Amino acid sequence: MTKIKLLLLIIMTVVVSGCFPSNKSGKAEILLQGRTMGTTYNVKVVSTLEHVKSINLQQQIDDALKQVNQEMSTYIPSSEISQFNQSRTTEERVISEGFSRVLAESLRLGEMSHGKLDITVGPLVNLWGFGPEFRPEKVPSAALIAQTKAQTGLDNLSLTGNKLAKAKPELAVDLSTIAKGYGVDVVAELIEANGFTNYLVEIGGELRLKGVKSTGELWVVAIEKPITTERSVQQFIVPKDNAMATSGDYRNYFEEDGVRFSHIIDPDTGKPIKHNLVSVTVIHPSSMTADGLSTLLMVLGEEDGLAFAEKHQLAAYFISKSEHGFTEQFTVKFKQYLK
Repeated sequence: MTKIKLLLLIIMTVVVSGCFPSNKSGKAEILLQGRTMGTTYNVKVVSTLEHVKSINLQQQIDDALKQVNQEMSTYIPSSEISQFNQSRTTEERVISEGFSRVLAESLRLGEMSHGKLDITVGPLVNLWGFGPEFRPEKVPSAALIAQTKAQTGLDNLSLTGNKLAKAKPELAVDLSTIAKGYGVDVVAELIEANGFTNYLVEIGGELRLKGVKSTGELWVVAIEKPITTERSVQQFIVPKDNAMATSGDYRNYFEEDGVRFSHIIDPDTGKPIKHNLVSVTVIHPSSMTADGLSTLLMVLGEEDGLAFAEKHQLAAYFISKSEHGFTEQFTVKFKQYLK
């Protein structure tokens, strides 16, 4: 499932007077940038340029992300996920540790939400013109939606340890609702394994942060206003040692006969979501989990999404459209991160 990322990455600082010393270490914020998963990545580590070069950190990051793509990109025909999707056998197959890790979390969130996060809806996403198998921007018939929907369903997918199987030969998996977040986690874990304790990792708007900037100030990021005419800030956030993901439907859609169709598909109807919720931001220790949750809450909508987030004690921030502009709501747990 293609998901537009709404996070306007404005890396700023918030000064907490008297809490942090000024920088006397000689370290700076070393920025590493590149491309992955059809988007860009930005990594900042507080260190010296000499040390970052000496351990070849950029190459380590590129290699790690290449592996994630090779496991989970539906745009790479030879990837592990593409091979599973192309296969018509219902026999179990052994899969990689990374693929298994993301599938396990996807299935957990799917069960937790009674199927509202469904990684098998890829054929429906393609049907509506939002997947790698792009189709003309035309509303499909009810019969075709029903026929395609019959090819989906989490109950047709089974994962036991590192063994994956499908009950229907045509069943396909799409992890684009969660894979970018996983990529962020992979890079963050790699950075920590190299001894860094102050860093920021961003891939296509998904984030994970830890520690402070080189000045001792906290990392601050911004949630973008859900409008297409300009890019401006809705709210500044201080995530602390956490990950953050934002999902929304206002940039990736098509219109026909004056009706707007979102790229986010409701697994129950097989159709794009239709409600006033336009953006959801989730803060969680795992970027992978935040990524999946933000989409899940978008599918649920404003009222059900907020109730779900409160029930499960999630840190979530909702932006909805109304006759008078935009309204915002957030859970009790999210309040601590507002700047």
